[in-house]
Amino acid sequence: MNMEGMEQQQEEEKAMLHDIAAMLREFEKDRGKLIPILQIIQGKHRYLAPKALKMVAQHLDISSCEVYGVATFYNQFRFTPPGKHEIKVCLGTACHVKGGGIILENFERKLEINAGETTPDREFSIERVACVGCCALAPVAIIGETVYGHMAPSKVEGLIMGFEIEREKEKREKEKIEQTQ
Repeated sequence: MNMEGMEQQQEEEKAMLHDIAAMLREFEKDRGKLIPILQIIQGKHRYLAPKALKMVAQHLDISSCEVYGVATFYNQFRFTPPGKHEIKVCLGTACHVKGGGIILENFERKLEINAGETTPDREFSIERVACVGCCALAPVAIIGETVYGHMAPSKVEGLIMGFEIEREKEKREKEKIEQTQ
């Protein structure tokens, strides 16, 4: 990752932590508020950063270990920032039987990350999910809000390539605008 990308990520985290500090002031120092606080943070910022967990612990006057223990107990919480393109591969019964695991492996291989991880450039993240309710379309992958049914291993590379081409177009358009200024 280039320096500009790292600086942008640091600025984003700084803004997130500032926002969380302001939000925590609205909550009583009641340990019973732990899960709702974590849900609100993730709902707004899409993940729970380690520094955010420490801030919550300090606010509620409980140990960071306890906050982390509660957060890791529930599948709903994630601890790394999701990618711009969140890929969810269904591994419910119908998708599993029709090769959902192979689809997941192909996404992992192509992006060089495992389920639950995000690419270093934060473009893509992969999650394995239970049934998404599209059993007739099995196997299914969801990217962002779009459902891709009847997935085949050969479709994985094409989907990723489509996003990479779109990113390259955006980059070129941005460069053209900068050159004309």
